[in-house]
Amino acid sequence: MEMAVGFHRTLTPSFSVNPNSRRLSSSPILAKRILGQTLSSPAITKLPLTFRPLTSVRSSIKCSVSEATETQLEIADKKRQLMRRRDIRNIAIVAHVDHGKTTLVDAMLKQAKVFRANQFVQERIMDSNDLERERGITILSKNTSITYKDTKINIIDTPGHSDFGGEVERVLNMVEGVLLVVDSVEGPMPQTRFVLKKALEFGHAVVVVVNKIDRPSARPDFVINSTFELFIELNATDEQCDFQVIYASGIKGKAGLSPENLAEDLGPLFEAIIRCIPGPRIDKDGALQMLVTNIEYDEHKGRIAIGRLHAGVLQRGMDVRVCTSEDACRYARVSELFVYEKFNRVPAETVEAGDICAVCGIDDIQIGETIADKISGRPLPAIRVEEPTVRMAFSINTSPFVGREGKYVTSRNLRDRLYRELERNLAMKVEDGETADTFIVSGRGTLHITILIENMRREGYEFMVGPPKVINKRVDDKLLEPFEIATVEVPEVYMGPVVELLGKRRGQMFDMQGLGAEGTTLLKYKIPTRGLLGLRNAILTASRGTAVLNTIFDSYGPWAGDITTRDQGSLVAFEDGTTTSYALSSSQERGQLFVGPGSDVYKGQIVGIHQRPGDLSLNVCKKKAATNIRSNKEQTVILDTPLVYSLDDCIEYIQEDEMVEVTPSSIRMCKNPKLAKKTSGQGAQDQTQEEGSNREQPMSSNQGCLTEHK
Repeated sequence: MEMAVGFHRTLTPSFSVNPNSRRLSSSPILAKRILGQTLSSPAITKLPLTFRPLTSVRSSIKCSVSEATETQLEIADKKRQLMRRRDIRNIAIVAHVDHGKTTLVDAMLKQAKVFRANQFVQERIMDSNDLERERGITILSKNTSITYKDTKINIIDTPGHSDFGGEVERVLNMVEGVLLVVDSVEGPMPQTRFVLKKALEFGHAVVVVVNKIDRPSARPDFVINSTFELFIELNATDEQCDFQVIYASGIKGKAGLSPENLAEDLGPLFEAIIRCIPGPRIDKDGALQMLVTNIEYDEHKGRIAIGRLHAGVLQRGMDVRVCTSEDACRYARVSELFVYEKFNRVPAETVEAGDICAVCGIDDIQIGETIADKISGRPLPAIRVEEPTVRMAFSINTSPFVGREGKYVTSRNLRDRLYRELERNLAMKVEDGETADTFIVSGRGTLHITILIENMRREGYEFMVGPPKVINKRVDDKLLEPFEIATVEVPEVYMGPVVELLGKRRGQMFDMQGLGAEGTTLLKYKIPTRGLLGLRNAILTASRGTAVLNTIFDSYGPWAGDITTRDQGSLVAFEDGTTTSYALSSSQERGQLFVGPGSDVYKGQIVGIHQRPGDLSLNVCKKKAATNIRSNKEQTVILDTPLVYSLDDCIEYIQEDEMVEVTPSSIRMCKNPKLAKKTSGQGAQDQTQEEGSNREQPMSSNQGCLTEHK
């Protein structure tokens, strides 16, 4: 039985999925006829990358989604007295991490003449945050717009990492369609499934963009088949399954309707957006309604509310009602009004329904609130996001180095900053802890909370965080824990150690397949979230740094049992002082050290990883006796290079009785003084053997820290 995944027009390529052969066929002759003279004409290939008038043949390209649902939507609109704006398209670009969303947006902006010809434009211009540029990922969703053939296209670039799925869920309220970007080799990945599921739930139109089509190992047939199967698994409608496919190379700025024939620009992509993504459905003459889906802050303008105007007209200086529910409303005035044009916010006097705008003048506006008409305004449904799965404890810094580097160190400062984060980050939750100086922060994953920690650190805050813990549920007296789908891309030569590692963490493999012609295997596991804590570094070690791990939340399931995440203990400093080469030379025989000579340490500070289970106390400050009795020649000391752990590494390393101290200049791992210490019998035996030479003693109850100077 064959199912059509293509277009109903006669001059468009017809895709077919055959379950027996699992091959996707398309007619190159028809594809050439569609693009006609625009792609094959030598005159056009000589033109620069600019928008040109398309021929009537290309203009006739239709999207089956919009055609199939047009009559139904028009009937529904007439019933509800709604209309569609034909001059605006609101789209979100969604994809898995590193599939090329931001690079594709760069090419769209350049070809839409957003920048001058001689203007210097850095790569990934939408990633304007310093942290985004350092890590090479998108963390916050951002708005921009371009104009193509008298049609304004509002574009929202979204994060690709699963921990920032809350950003994607928010912006889907502002758009009518999405560009689903899929890598031409990897195909649909875990985050692809998540964002597509949310888009289909909203009923949005989907245009599939097979990006990086110029990769040598590209396999577009497999990618389209896998994407179609994903639509079926997510219970998409027949109209949604009949999606438009565009093949593109974002870094080269080219796109086309077939992988063999790419245009010299992104014209086919823009045409697909105009044809396949419907305009916003609005009630132009109705009462004002605008749902706030994002918030920015400006030093001069204060809080700026961003959202799409659903109904009515918004004017500068207008009195409005701000509603959270039917009974909770307050009044405010719009002082300034902005719309997005090209890469900037442009002041506007009036904004009509259907457009995305920014509103100033409402100091206490929150995400999810509705800006409505002063007299007859009604609130829109609130934004709902999925619940967090991981939590961490934040507390004030109690180490001996407190106050040396940080500007904000009190519990009041910490509390105000954490609760202020909730105003923008809907997927995060903050609760008061057992004591007045402790707060429980819950998020989508460790990276979600780690980004908050890094931002606070750069703002001058000094605090301590505990190890990440999963959030369990109890249903019908049964303990349930979160499970995630983990996909691992690993070379075949390292597959054995990786499979063994995942098995120890209660992971269950449900799929394994080769990935292109690069000798890489794709493993898919269902694994408890507890098993993922500290897994990334372990997999990189087992695969010599070649494996790629991606995860996405799946569901809650029965408790999987005990999981051991770390087999080695810590090396802990024995006394205050400054480390010496003489002491470190004997200490490094006990494991890998984190500190070098000349570092300030104090009693209880972690200085390395023990080579055996259990913690071990060391004296890393011991000096060689300076008496005239010893007249031997100074011995040459050779020290190993100390390990340098980042913030992510420290959070993955710590266990139940350890904490991470975060300051603007340093990151230290600390023993938690409130918990009992775990000292193994083997550690005690080692202490007895080396007591004479190294003065090792059982670990003190005082806390200690590992320092990483930035």
